[in-house]
Amino acid sequence: MAKTWTGTDVAALFERVKNWGRWGKDDERGTLNYLTPERIAAAATHVKSGRAVSCARDFPVHPHPENPFPAQHHMVVAGDDPCVPGGHGLETAMDYIGIAFHGMASTHIDALCHVFVQGQMYNGWPATDVKSTGARRNSIMAAKDGIVGRGILLDLPRVAGVPFLDPAAEITPADLEAAERSHGVTVGEGDLVLIRTGRDPRREAVPTGTADGQALAGLHPECAEWLHTRRVTVLGGDGVHDPLPGGARYEGWPVPIHMCALVGIGLHLLDNLWLEDLAAACAVENRWSFLLSVAPLRIERGTGSPVNPIAVL
Repeated sequence: MAKTWTGTDVAALFERVKNWGRWGKDDERGTLNYLTPERIAAAATHVKSGRAVSCARDFPVHPHPENPFPAQHHMVVAGDDPCVPGGHGLETAMDYIGIAFHGMASTHIDALCHVFVQGQMYNGWPATDVKSTGARRNSIMAAKDGIVGRGILLDLPRVAGVPFLDPAAEITPADLEAAERSHGVTVGEGDLVLIRTGRDPRREAVPTGTADGQALAGLHPECAEWLHTRRVTVLGGDGVHDPLPGGARYEGWPVPIHMCALVGIGLHLLDNLWLEDLAAACAVENRWSFLLSVAPLRIERGTGSPVNPIAVL
């Protein structure tokens, strides 16, 4: 990239990548439409060793600079008093969980109603369709039957020979293509692409309590056009895709990847993945493609869902 991008450049890119109307004026699935039954069946052929790897973080119950609103987990009935009133001798344990999953701590999927651009969401639906009772359009129910396809891991620190990426240097399409060449894969239509930046090794080296400890590497806006051109179905990463801190980099476009992907392209996003185990497994097996399964909860009118993506090598 020879020039310095501005908010005007991002606005023009947003118009170029818009898929509004591509699958009809009432479409709420976006790039999930690329996942045909034939592609799902073909993804199963990438299972070789049968090794299953979770790409989720643990349920985030502990307060942390990146987790200001911890998830709730408490017992309703426990083993120290396991008898259920009226249960006629039944002994059991039961618990309760609650979570505000958007943010930096929980592994989750963003529905297409999660972000707006100038009062609109994907396919031109107005932001006012997301009411106090939930999303009337573009909810997570678009993925109610799950998302299964060919997953590809682009392990950028491994390719660069570093433990983690510098948050000050945005990831470019050239970086993504260098990872393709290094891993012997080519991202194509219907793929579920996971991008490792080394967030967690960086957290160990630069704790979040320090001045720049909460910075995250992310994608340059130009990557949105690359994802659009390649017809990617889902984008996932160990961060939140947009570099942090952001906000002022592109005037009027504080999170350009979220805005261009969710609103323009109709591309669902997986945030805050745990990719260290998958990266290690891919390195051992020397292959970076696999079957990936993502199962959102069936939340009527939900803006997303906690998930536990499973890669099967």
